[in-house]
Amino acid sequence: MNVADILIEALPYIRQFSGKTIVVKYGGHAMVDQGLKKDFSDDITLLKYIGLKPVIVHGGGPQINKVLDAMGITSKFVRGMRYTDDATMDVVEMVLGGKVNKEIVAGINSRGGRAAGLTGKDGNLITAEKMTIYQDNADNKPPEIIDPGMVGRVKEINPEIIHTLTDRGFIPVIAPVGVGENGETYNINADHVASKIASALSAERLILLTDVDGLLDSNLKLIPSVNAGTIKEMIKTKDIKGGMIPKMECAMDVLEDGVQKAHIINGTRPHALLLELFTDSGIGTQVFQ
Repeated sequence: MNVADILIEALPYIRQFSGKTIVVKYGGHAMVDQGLKKDFSDDITLLKYIGLKPVIVHGGGPQINKVLDAMGITSKFVRGMRYTDDATMDVVEMVLGGKVNKEIVAGINSRGGRAAGLTGKDGNLITAEKMTIYQDNADNKPPEIIDPGMVGRVKEINPEIIHTLTDRGFIPVIAPVGVGENGETYNINADHVASKIASALSAERLILLTDVDGLLDSNLKLIPSVNAGTIKEMIKTKDIKGGMIPKMECAMDVLEDGVQKAHIINGTRPHALLLELFTDSGIGTQVFQ
C-alpha cells in the first residue's frame, strides 16, 4: 500500500472523529522507552491538529518504584494494588503529579502540541473515597477486610477544568491522584480514572495502552473485536483472567455510560494510536456494547 492509499484509508475515520473527545490511558513500556515516548507525543499532537480532542490519563508505576527504591522505601502490593501509606503517598503524588506529568506535557509541547498538566486535585477534578478490599476465605469463613492505605476509587468527576482547557485548544494530561472530602490525597488506578473521565466527558472512545496486543483467545491469537456479553461469559469461564479483567471491566463500564467503543492496544508498537484509530484492521481489541 502506498502513502496515498494509507491517507485515503484514514479519511473516513478522520471525518468520523473530528471534534470528538478521545480519552487515552497512557502507561506501560510506552512511557519509559524514549522512541515510543516520542511516537506517543507525535500521535497525540497529530490527533489534535486533525480536529480530535485528546485527553490523557497516565500511570507511572516504574517511575514510582525507582524513587521509592532510592529512598529506601519498600514497595508492597495488595492484590495487585500498591499499598500506599503516608510516606508512599507523598512519593506517588510527587512522581505522578510532578516528574511524570510534566515530562509528558513537555514531550507533547516539543512536537508542536499545547498540553497542560493536571492532577485530580485541580479544580476538584477527581473526588475520591477510600478503597477497602475484601479477600474471600475458604471454609465459608467471613471475607478478610484488607486496608490498602491511601488507595482510592473515583467518587465523582467534575470535568469543568477539562472543558476549559480543551475549549481553548489545550491537551489535558491528568495524573490519577484524587482528593477526599476532608482534603486527603488518594492514589487511584489510572485505568479506573481514565474510564470515569471518558464517561464524564461522553467521549467517543476510550483507549487503554498496555504492553500486550489486546484480548487473546485460548490459542493466544488476538481477538480484534468483542462485545460486552461475550466478555462477561469469558470472565466466568476464566478465559479472561489476571490483569486483563479490570481493563475489560473498565471497557464495559464506559459502554454502559454511552462511550461508543473502548480499545485495548499494545503501546509498545510504534504509532499504536494512529494504527488503531485510522486503519480498517486496527491493531488491538475493540470492545462494543
